Amino acid sequence: MKSSEYFIKWGTFHKGMDMEGIKTSFANHLEYSLSKDQYTATFRDLYLALALTVRDRMIERWIQTQQMYHDHDVKRVYYLSAEYLMGRVLINNLINLGMYPETKKAMSEFHIDLERLGMMEPDMGLGNGGLGRLAACFLDSMATMEIPCHGYGIRYEFGIFDQAIRNLGQVEQPENWLKYGNPWEIARPEYSFPVKYYGWVEQTHLPDGKLKTKWVDTSDVIGVAYDIPIAGYDNYTMNTLRLWSARASNEFELKYFQHGDYLRAVEEKNISENISKVLYPNDQISEGRELRLKQQYFFVSCSIQDIIRRYFAEHKDFDQFPEKVAIQMNDTHPSLAVAELMRILLDVHDFQWEKAWSVTTRCCAYTNHTLLSEALEKWPVSLFERLLPRHLQIIYEINRRFLRDVATLYINDAQRMNKMSIIEEGEEKKIRMAHLAIVGSHSVNGVAELHTRLLRQRDLRLFDEMYPGKFNNKTNGITPRRWLLAANPELAALLTRHIGPDWVKHNHQLKNIAALAEDDQFLADFRAVKQKNKFRLAGMAMELTGIAVDPDTIFDFQVKRIHEYKRQLLNILHVVYCWLKLKKDPHFDMTPRTFMFGGKAAPAI
Repeated sequence: MKSSEYFIKWGTFHKGMDMEGIKTSFANHLEYSLSKDQYTATFRDLYLALALTVRDRMIERWIQTQQMYHDHDVKRVYYLSAEYLMGRVLINNLINLGMYPETKKAMSEFHIDLERLGMMEPDMGLGNGGLGRLAACFLDSMATMEIPCHGYGIRYEFGIFDQAIRNLGQVEQPENWLKYGNPWEIARPEYSFPVKYYGWVEQTHLPDGKLKTKWVDTSDVIGVAYDIPIAGYDNYTMNTLRLWSARASNEFELKYFQHGDYLRAVEEKNISENISKVLYPNDQISEGRELRLKQQYFFVSCSIQDIIRRYFAEHKDFDQFPEKVAIQMNDTHPSLAVAELMRILLDVHDFQWEKAWSVTTRCCAYTNHTLLSEALEKWPVSLFERLLPRHLQIIYEINRRFLRDVATLYINDAQRMNKMSIIEEGEEKKIRMAHLAIVGSHSVNGVAELHTRLLRQRDLRLFDEMYPGKFNNKTNGITPRRWLLAANPELAALLTRHIGPDWVKHNHQLKNIAALAEDDQFLADFRAVKQKNKFRLAGMAMELTGIAVDPDTIFDFQVKRIHEYKRQLLNILHVVYCWLKLKKDPHFDMTPRTFMFGGKAAPAI
């Protein structure tokens, strides 16, 4: 049963979706939630009051969605990603809930510009680029498709840095998106889990001869859950993004406090909470590398423990676990999920290896995002040995059994075994996290047809030969709700007038505009929308930079992370080429063009 059918049968909602209901809720939140009136309220207060008004209506659907999932014991997708570029969500939520027109009217009655209100929201920049944007779009799409899904990630206190340009160079500034709180999230301290680091592994034989393994003398951190509702478009589904925040297992050492050493007393707390402090610490130094691996294990461990907790709310054993749990690893950052699920099954639930491995591989799936060797994570064995000693043992055993299978299939092929091994030999042994994810998953997908073909035919050919059918393609996309309906409302309205509204949920229908290629009126309207948007952008450029941009020129954009493989250098060489050609040949006929670049370079570069 889909959530829409469930709510038609059972659902009742108490919060009004019309203009009057929105106005009443808005005024109530301003007074009772924020203790403000029309004389003392700041524009940020107005934003918060509206966000809480929208959240009320989301929570009604949220509670009933989760109840429906429980009642029907549905299979759930657990999407693990170290990045989520959620952006600003107020306008997007209004659109998905079908509240935008009535909310716009309600705000106009209070003489408030809704679009300006939306700009007050801090950008939830918990990612760097395409990886995080894809994760955010997947959450939107799964909710819209009524797929039971829970996203998992890290509640970074500081997201991707704010950028300033000084002396022709990038200067990074902290991006404290939580400075004024986050009205969309709800803290769930009741869902907190311990995460272990360091220590050592103790193994003993039980009377029946079985080997019992314990990870002892660890330094523990507590992961605390914060939930954000994810609204589906034009339905009642409300899925969840659960972000983990690190807290110390001990607030402070009392013995130091009593002796007046206040800094030492809270040292452990500060070190522990650094784990969720900042998105991607500088990994050019050893401390940064260790902290990054801590982050990855932190959110993976919390998430796997939470997945098992939720499963056992409805089941008494693991018999149906693979039929009810799908764990999708977004790139290699969550690939420790393979080793962590194995650890819990082996050490906590006393599974035999073969059964634990069957459960793990049937649940886990891996999305590969890149062919670049530098982006395929490799962690030094020495770091694992110190930080995650039990996981190193498990990974070595996974690799031993895997290489045994390789040797059985490909006799006397040492070169193949060396290339496929999870452990990279060399001056410094390293763990190939992509290989761990591939071996521990039942499905591996690329994100474009060409990318997947290159994975199968070149970069991961040996794995594809060994596991026929495991590799498949899922072409990356974006949600048309965010990137057309919300971002370009006038173009969206034009499309709806000509091809109907179904494209909002089924974007393949956008190809229907091809039939309008010779329609003079449509083309004129299309150009008018485009020109109006260019004038708006030119106004923003003047306001932000003081540079006048001619809206009658072609706007030529490249907005990506600043990195050599993104080829900004090649692009700027093309700009120089065009300029030199114009200087050399005054008669060179070139349509006037304005080139614009946007992006951030990694702080370590």
